[in-house]
Amino acid sequence: MNLVIQSLTPISEPHLRPLAALARSRETVQLDDTRLRLVDADPLQRPDVDTYCGTHQLDYAYIAPGAKLSDFGLVAMDMDSTLITIECIDEIADFCGLKAEVAAITEASMRGEIKDFRESLTRRVALLKGLDASALERVYEERLHLSPGAEKMLEGARAAGLKTLLVSGGFTFFTERLKARLGLDYTNANTLEIVDGKLTGKVLGEIVDADVKARTLRETCAKLGIEPARAIAMGDGSNDLKMMAEAGLSVAFRAKPVVRQAASVAFNFVGLDGLLRLF
Repeated sequence: MNLVIQSLTPISEPHLRPLAALARSRETVQLDDTRLRLVDADPLQRPDVDTYCGTHQLDYAYIAPGAKLSDFGLVAMDMDSTLITIECIDEIADFCGLKAEVAAITEASMRGEIKDFRESLTRRVALLKGLDASALERVYEERLHLSPGAEKMLEGARAAGLKTLLVSGGFTFFTERLKARLGLDYTNANTLEIVDGKLTGKVLGEIVDADVKARTLRETCAKLGIEPARAIAMGDGSNDLKMMAEAGLSVAFRAKPVVRQAASVAFNFVGLDGLLRLF
């Protein structure tokens, strides 16, 4: 396997020798100022590489020689804290003075401490009962920001022939706007019930939990006529693990420890466009 090292800042000369030694690589190729390829690296050295890279704010990935982004046909993304920088439900809750309470449930759920995502979401949405639906628009307009490198990553994926899927345990109010704004191909998320301009505290239809995310990835691959092994899945929380396990390449983006440990690749420092720079 080749080991690709990435950084937000130029990788200085003093890193080259220790990285090559830790990776047990036979050759170091400086791809550009912020990226190295260590040829024939030993994947069994991953724990040592992980420690070194974490200490020096470097991201790393073991990539098969000759692999190309165009080998894949789909990139599937979580929304909250992956494609975008916020957790939408926490920001909605801020408009009724309950951000701290809702955010605590969100955090516990994403860390995997609350095992039942459906129950977690139902509890959080119930706290929003009676909130004016205009709060959703305010969150979108005032607080929702794309994660670093998001647009560049999507442009590069499309140029390589990949379709895009946004699959979220969040809400269609946001996924559909992002679909139109970014030209995404497919979305799946939860629908908040709104009656007389106010949130009822309920979700309509099937809740998009970990199982539904994984099924959505499989079904989208089937539509495209590809195997899930040709999909890339990107996420940050425990609700993404099953979807990521289905994919041929999984990317943990600024993720919880349980997700970083399970993923093929973890981006702790670089942006989402780090995906393009793996190949």
